[in-house]
Amino acid sequence: MQPRNMSMSGVVDLGAVKAAGEAKQKAEQARAEAARTGEAPVSGARLVFDVDEAGFQQDILQRSNEVPVVIDFWAEWCEPCKQLSPLLERLAGEYAGKFVLAKIDVDANQMLFQQFGVQGIPAVFAVVAGQPIPLFQGSAPEAQIREVLDQLVQAAEQQFGIVGAPLAPEAAEAQEPAEVPEPVGPYDALLEAANQALDSGDLGGAIQAYRNVLSDDPANPEAKLGLAQAELLARVQGLDVQTVRKEAAENPADVPAQIRAADLELVGGHVEDAFGRLVDAVKRTAGDDREAARVRLLELFEVIGADDPRVTAARTALARVLF
Repeated sequence: MQPRNMSMSGVVDLGAVKAAGEAKQKAEQARAEAARTGEAPVSGARLVFDVDEAGFQQDILQRSNEVPVVIDFWAEWCEPCKQLSPLLERLAGEYAGKFVLAKIDVDANQMLFQQFGVQGIPAVFAVVAGQPIPLFQGSAPEAQIREVLDQLVQAAEQQFGIVGAPLAPEAAEAQEPAEVPEPVGPYDALLEAANQALDSGDLGGAIQAYRNVLSDDPANPEAKLGLAQAELLARVQGLDVQTVRKEAAENPADVPAQIRAADLELVGGHVEDAFGRLVDAVKRTAGDDREAARVRLLELFEVIGADDPRVTAARTALARVLF
């Protein structure tokens, strides 16, 4: 069987992606403006917030699939906390949504204090893709804290494709009618032509059209998603499904075979199978093979979209095998 002229309509709704992408683009523009002015694009309540045991699942674990969550364990009686906490809050504003800061009062949340194995306060942890990461304990110089936060942000993006955004889509809508910079574009006509080429099976034309948009507007979310779809379909053209499946089943340590099988599974709508296959490949391998499987998994995340619960679950699974 040779997959040809396949549509991704069964996997991704391009119309919905376009709406979400426009909101994401506003968020990225807001961050750029924040970097220029030195001001946080969202209120401190969005970047810094208190968390208790009841809100831990939603405010920290679920949110960590979208943005790194830094946790500040503190108490009213802790004198070093009174110096560290304001510094972390200021840095949360300066980083403008690249991470968010959750504050946990240990006196009121003893269960969380114990679950994280905190030995003393102040203590600072992070949660990325649902996985806790100890950062440091006690006071630390600002330069050292910045270095730790930079490493956290970089690891979240490179290993899991998690890039914090200063505005959720609904928050971006709430900003209206405040002035928002116009997109670099207009790209509507170019994107429509690219989408039509993709749907008609002109993969070469679609790839080039999406790349043309991205050459002028590298952050354009619809073009990034469309390019990921077109490249996926181009990769599976000419592959024989039965042969690929047989090779993958007989050679579980063959990462290129697992990658080809995952590509075909995603095109066939077996999203969770594709993600699970690549997570397993990351778990079993090391070195260049492991990196190849991880990178392809992140590319397939792009095809489905970061908000899809299957992507969220796979990010968490990836975090478990990497840490």
